[in-house]
Amino acid sequence: MPEQEKDKVILVGVETEENFAIFDTSMDELRGLTKTADGEIVFILKQKRPQVDRQTILGKGKLAELKQLIDAYEANLVIFNHELTPRQGKILTEELGVRVLDRVQLILDIFAIRARSKEGKLQVSLAQLEYLLPRLTGMGASMSRLGGGIGTRGPGETKLEVDRRHIRNKITQIRNELKEVEQHRERTREQRKNKRVYQIGLIGYTNAGKSTIMNILTTANTYEQDQLFATLDPLTKKWRLPEGFEMTITDTVGFIQDLPTQLIDAFQSTLEESKSMDFLLHVVDAHAKDRLLHEKTVFDLMQQLEIIDTPVLTVYNKADLMKEEDFVPTLFPNVCISAKSSKGKEALIQAIKQQLMEQFEPYMVELADNQASEIYKYKRETIVTSQNYDESKRKYIICGFSPK
Repeated sequence: MPEQEKDKVILVGVETEENFAIFDTSMDELRGLTKTADGEIVFILKQKRPQVDRQTILGKGKLAELKQLIDAYEANLVIFNHELTPRQGKILTEELGVRVLDRVQLILDIFAIRARSKEGKLQVSLAQLEYLLPRLTGMGASMSRLGGGIGTRGPGETKLEVDRRHIRNKITQIRNELKEVEQHRERTREQRKNKRVYQIGLIGYTNAGKSTIMNILTTANTYEQDQLFATLDPLTKKWRLPEGFEMTITDTVGFIQDLPTQLIDAFQSTLEESKSMDFLLHVVDAHAKDRLLHEKTVFDLMQQLEIIDTPVLTVYNKADLMKEEDFVPTLFPNVCISAKSSKGKEALIQAIKQQLMEQFEPYMVELADNQASEIYKYKRETIVTSQNYDESKRKYIICGFSPK
């Protein structure tokens, strides 16, 4: 089969009084998202206005300029850095004569590429269908189009009829399937809790390096790329400290500013994984120029998900890309590392151990000779800091820290 040509894309953004503080960051992100979705960016069109035009986002002059740019660059796709209303999408498609997407559809499309598990695929389909439902008018061409173009994966590939009732039925069916998957996930979660397995969750802005950290700690070989949303499905692996304490680490989907509401709703069960964790590693790209915005986005989403009481260690990653004196941490407790170096791995393990010991309760136990086999249990379920044998008492004396 011949390789499908990349879509030639023009990106469009309007800087307003409302979004000016994050406008440049947001446009950079849109560029990254488009590249992740394998689009070829041929031009980026920006406009400053007090507010977006209610019908066409752009003013008349800029809209005319956009039409000329589409012809000049032979673009076949325009992506707006705004969520378009059904009416705006329809008007713009008719005016421009090419496919028009918005930021939300682009993110949904990337999620469709990245989904690997049954649950991930179902959640993406649900989000796409709920987004499409009010936008069905005039979407016949793009919905029946087969293949890998941006914004056409998922429901488009199954040639869904443009029929509201059919889509509503499909939404109900997916929701029912998801309920079953969620119940299974809940059972697994309960089993881990009943076995008293200590659970660590990785959270952070997309592309901060969560999967890299998962890999250096557990050799899980998760998909690790300099791309937005490289990880979509949560992955849980066993991990143990050098002293023997066993726990699980779960890698989760990356957060992003303006994460579409549909995705927060659809991925609720996946994000719920973070809620059930005993401890969180918040991975931050220390080198990112908008680091503070990334940190704020993650904390806002954590509040939305009601994950505010779980202890957090901030892992400032990618320290190798900057000078030490240029970096001022804003979140505490923290550790600053390069996940790619062996020193970074050691520093991270020590920082995690230190934080766990601060949260755990110190203990000391004495075990008789015939209880020696218990030592292994203590090493597996607690952090053992010392183990001695008292000849006079003929007892093992174990000291350490135990989860509360």
